[in-house]
Amino acid sequence: MQRFLTVVVFAPVLFAQNAPRPPSLMNPVEPANTNLPAQRIGPDDLIGLSVYDSPELTRTIRVGPDGFLRIPMIKQPVKAAGLMPAELEESVAKALNQQHLLVDPIVTITMVEYHSRPISVIGAVRMPLSFQAIGSVTLIDALTRAEGLNNDASGQILVSKIDGAGNRTIPQKIAYRDLISGSEPLLNLRLTGGEEIRVPMSDRIVVVGNVKKPGQFSISDNGAMTVMKAIALSEGLAPFAAKVAYIERTADKTNAKTELPVELRKIVDRKSPDIELQPNDTLYIPDDRTRRMTETALEKILGFGATTGSGFLIWH
Repeated sequence: MQRFLTVVVFAPVLFAQNAPRPPSLMNPVEPANTNLPAQRIGPDDLIGLSVYDSPELTRTIRVGPDGFLRIPMIKQPVKAAGLMPAELEESVAKALNQQHLLVDPIVTITMVEYHSRPISVIGAVRMPLSFQAIGSVTLIDALTRAEGLNNDASGQILVSKIDGAGNRTIPQKIAYRDLISGSEPLLNLRLTGGEEIRVPMSDRIVVVGNVKKPGQFSISDNGAMTVMKAIALSEGLAPFAAKVAYIERTADKTNAKTELPVELRKIVDRKSPDIELQPNDTLYIPDDRTRRMTETALEKILGFGATTGSGFLIWH
């Protein structure tokens, strides 16, 4: 009886020097949304760490509030705050090498989320918001994100930022008209994060009484509000307006109210200078009851005469 011997020879598979490696080793899966522009890293930023041929180290890591990055298998935290992504790559690679974890590691850092560059737009804007300063951001860009100023806005914009000691600086005042007109390009500040843009509400006065359109009206920063301007904004005097009006004014510190008479008829007839109103003043134009009663009586008499003159008289 013949026996056959089967010999199986295992030939080793050798990768050529330039042969591609398996995808799982060559291209570790990187975190999503890693297309943000490279900027200096700050606390609470989320980064994507990719180490070539080391999937166990490839992950997303958030920078700590102290500005350091804590990576598994690396004993000492790696400083990240203030570094560019390329600089952090060198720091992480150096730490891996010094702790004998990898020889000549290839590290890639990508930015996933920025949280260290907030810009706040508040006050008299259509949509107050806070966003991160990613890429090139200017003051006009920030106001555009807030959908512009609303009807209550004053003509000034206050911009402050955080200094090196962590304190907020004295706001820089910028005239909105000059900013939008482009007459002074330096007013369109470049924002890098930490800025607070505040748009104050404009000062207002109140007009009540015998005017066609009572209400509140804004005082512009580049022009005074006077009695005649207030009447014009109220669409003029109503019939039977009194000759003397009153300005009710409240003191800033004591909140005491004073009442100032205004010779309205003389101002309208240009026999007396116009009077400037202050913020929060109330201009009250009373009703001339004597004139109203007199004209009402005359209308009744004239109406009675026209009725009898026509030959019709109805008795009640």
